[in-house]
Amino acid sequence: MTYAMTDVAVPKSRTKKQSLLKHIMAMPAGAILLVFAALQIACIAGALAFPDDFRYLSPQNLTILMKAIPVLGCLALGAGILMIAGEFDLSIGSVYTLTAVLMASLVDGGLSAFIAAPLGILLGVMIGLLNGTITLRFGLPSFIVTLGGLLFWRGAVLLYNGAIQVRFDPEPAFSSLFAGTLFGINAAFIWIILFVVSFYLLLHRHKFGNHVFATGGNPAAATAIGINTDRVKLIAFAIAGGMAAVAGIIATARVGSVQPGQGAGLELQAIAACVIGGLSLRGGRGSIIGIFLGVMLIHTITDVLLLLRAPGFYLDMFIATLIVIAAAFNHLIERRGAV
Repeated sequence: MTYAMTDVAVPKSRTKKQSLLKHIMAMPAGAILLVFAALQIACIAGALAFPDDFRYLSPQNLTILMKAIPVLGCLALGAGILMIAGEFDLSIGSVYTLTAVLMASLVDGGLSAFIAAPLGILLGVMIGLLNGTITLRFGLPSFIVTLGGLLFWRGAVLLYNGAIQVRFDPEPAFSSLFAGTLFGINAAFIWIILFVVSFYLLLHRHKFGNHVFATGGNPAAATAIGINTDRVKLIAFAIAGGMAAVAGIIATARVGSVQPGQGAGLELQAIAACVIGGLSLRGGRGSIIGIFLGVMLIHTITDVLLLLRAPGFYLDMFIATLIVIAAAFNHLIERRGAV
């Protein structure tokens, strides 16, 4: 009788584990969640086993991670919402730099940072709207329009300020708000958590989010049920531009200066984080949690390679491989969903 009960109990346990795994994999960010959790377990185990050689859990290392994640996180959140709507913005790296230079130069001229920062965000939103208007008005691919924007705004930075560094010395209250600490947690990391929660509610708990997914998934069907797809895309473009400006503000407040070329390549990292986080390159699928986990995964891998003193080009190779694998995996999921 005891043996019979044991035989029945084991399959039930296996069934529960399998159903839990299937439930996680069915979540929009399920796959990236499992990968991220496995990586964290491996890193923590390595840090406990070799505390002197692999300082992953050291306060200094965790502080560095909390300072680095928000910048790419803000860029990826804006780019990700736009990707779900079916469009791309390759100009966000240049917008990030332009708005930061504008804010820093205004503060250097005597304007309060609390006024200069909103002006920088407004500029980012306006550039996003300009990208969206050109894309939709002339029926051009957003990839081409924003590629032109990437080069144009990069040149605008040099035209406006030249190739010189701009110091950023705001009032202490502004520095505390964006670069201080609260209960030992970096202020910038608190900001990115607030943005993640806000955009999660907007995209997954508000009808606007339904419109974004519908617009990116099937624009014709979305239009047929009364959704103004052009307006949805314009708002998504504006969010991408505004979040690029926010990323520039956070980065500049942390460092205390801005370099004219510091945003180069960030647009590709942001898109990479979105793809790794499970977003479809065709639009209509993805999640805010997946985007954030994609950012966390990229920075965790970067941190691990730095702790292991690996050459810098290893990071590019690893991230490139991860992007291709993630894109192939996402495509496989789309094909299975279409069957």
